[in-house]
Amino acid sequence: MNFIQKLEWAQKKNNSLLCVGLDPSLERLPELCRRQVQPFLTFNQALIDATADLVCAYKPQIAHYAACGAEAELLATISYIHKNYPDIPVILDAKRGDVGSTAEKYAIEAFGRYQADAVTVNPYLGGDALEPFLKYEKKGVVILCRTSNPGGGELQGLEVDGEPFYLRVAELAATSWNKNHNILLVVGATWPVELARVREVVGEIPLLVPGVGAQGGDLAEVLRAGLDSRRAGLVINSSRGIIYAGSGEGFAEAARQAALELRDAINYHR
Repeated sequence: MNFIQKLEWAQKKNNSLLCVGLDPSLERLPELCRRQVQPFLTFNQALIDATADLVCAYKPQIAHYAACGAEAELLATISYIHKNYPDIPVILDAKRGDVGSTAEKYAIEAFGRYQADAVTVNPYLGGDALEPFLKYEKKGVVILCRTSNPGGGELQGLEVDGEPFYLRVAELAATSWNKNHNILLVVGATWPVELARVREVVGEIPLLVPGVGAQGGDLAEVLRAGLDSRRAGLVINSSRGIIYAGSGEGFAEAARQAALELRDAINYHR
């Protein structure tokens, strides 16, 4: 089973387009987690156990672990998901992008060292820098297209041959880059008009959509703009709005409730 198939299976099994971002910051963890030898792992395991029947994927952001030397806890988190919830894919949010020889090492890092099912990548260096990731036929390659941050348009919106740069990325992702049919695109929930334009260009290619919740993306607009012909094709990520829904001993139960409400809201608008 390749990544796209695994993702679609999880979406059907859990009736969910929800992805939970596992992006812990030590200062925001409940005290009972901070007291542990591996605070991030303790926090993540509780969140995963509380939400595993509500999600289609998990997305840990590597910087939250690498910044404090907690890569071992990231690896242990991914291993925990694979062992206990093998039907749920893991997207490593690393936004890698470099020349070919270095990209090969980054691909080994994501798919070999961390055993992620998919990884986010930056297309700015072009197709040859993506090839080391794309050649892993059973893995997902999630390409930045129109990001949710306010400054994303400074480059992504520049016109190239009469069209915005982000649409050129979408066209390449839907054609010459997608020989192994393992590409997804990142399009932020904060740009529903652009999301609709990307959907028109890429057809059924899945879209990873950050920006719902803390960043203010409108859920109904996202679903209206981004669903594919099967009323699917979206992986809607929420991080802070779920993992920090509670701060005390009941943090996992609060996270479950937040995930349930968002999963059900997504399905309502579907």
